[in-house]
Amino acid sequence: MDELKGDRVVLRPLGADDVPVLVEIQSQPSVARSWGRPDEAALRRQAAGESEETSFAITVDGAVAGLIQYVEENDPMYRHAGIDIFLSEAFQGLGLGADAVRTLARHLVHERGHHRLTIDPAADNAPAIRAYEKVGFRRVGVMRQYERLPGGDWHDGLLMDLLADEIR
Repeated sequence: MDELKGDRVVLRPLGADDVPVLVEIQSQPSVARSWGRPDEAALRRQAAGESEETSFAITVDGAVAGLIQYVEENDPMYRHAGIDIFLSEAFQGLGLGADAVRTLARHLVHERGHHRLTIDPAADNAPAIRAYEKVGFRRVGVMRQYERLPGGDWHDGLLMDLLADEIR
């Protein structure tokens, strides 16, 4: 798989060398709050292509800034792709998340043939929601008690989607 180039980010296929850096990033409080503790074995499976997700290291000027991945639903009646992303605290708030999501969205629409994409941030994650709206994602609705937080409490998720002709 080739690298995907955004305005300021490069998405490159996840490699085994990226795993230690991503474990560190996923251990950061703002990332761990949503993603839970890092699962190094799962990251290694993703890097080896042994996972249902297709994963990329998000790089900025050659430095690993986070991870972005997608999973595809290939049933013709429901065909779409879902995106997940996390960024290191050092790279949050700089517009890089929107750049990474937009870059992957364009790939999924133009190269993978998807007409619809989904993303599902925590309903109270205002910075992430703003970033996804900058790309063109729209709020579909709140999924109540959607996901269990690392501490064991349930939280609501916001389902957002983007149609192919809505990418900004």
